[in-house]
Amino acid sequence: MGFFKKLFSMPSDSIYAPVAGEAVPISEVSDPTFGQEILGKGIAIRPTDGKVYAPCDATVDMMFETGHAVSLIADCGAEILIHIGLDTVNLKGQHYTVHAQNGDKVKKGQLLIAFDREAVAAAGYDTITPVVVCNSAEYAALHTYTGTVTTQSVILELAK
Repeated sequence: MGFFKKLFSMPSDSIYAPVAGEAVPISEVSDPTFGQEILGKGIAIRPTDGKVYAPCDATVDMMFETGHAVSLIADCGAEILIHIGLDTVNLKGQHYTVHAQNGDKVKKGQLLIAFDREAVAAAGYDTITPVVVCNSAEYAALHTYTGTVTTQSVILELAK
């Protein structure tokens, strides 16, 4: 049973970690667009793996052709942006392989993007991966979970 269901008996929607690693508060992201929650509330993951999976059942709204980011519309209505690394658009797709396209219906755990984490880091880029709910203002509450995560770990719970 989720955090909100236990404490408040309100229905909540769970968003799972799209990549394995260490989940940290979004405020730890050095890019102010993410760290200052300009795009919305969320969490960030320092990845230990190079595979990004769908964090819930969703539709791919926008798969960036460079493979460095994807935006999803979750079946629950959350607008989720997963941005793999900071300023990684500058890699122009190098080290990223896209496995889903715009408009695809995806299931939780479906592979979206593979990337070479070590090569991205060796090229001088921070691989921290913000996971942002761009329409977080539509939710009465958003709870984040930090610590070591796998793709089976809930990192966000949303309640309307």
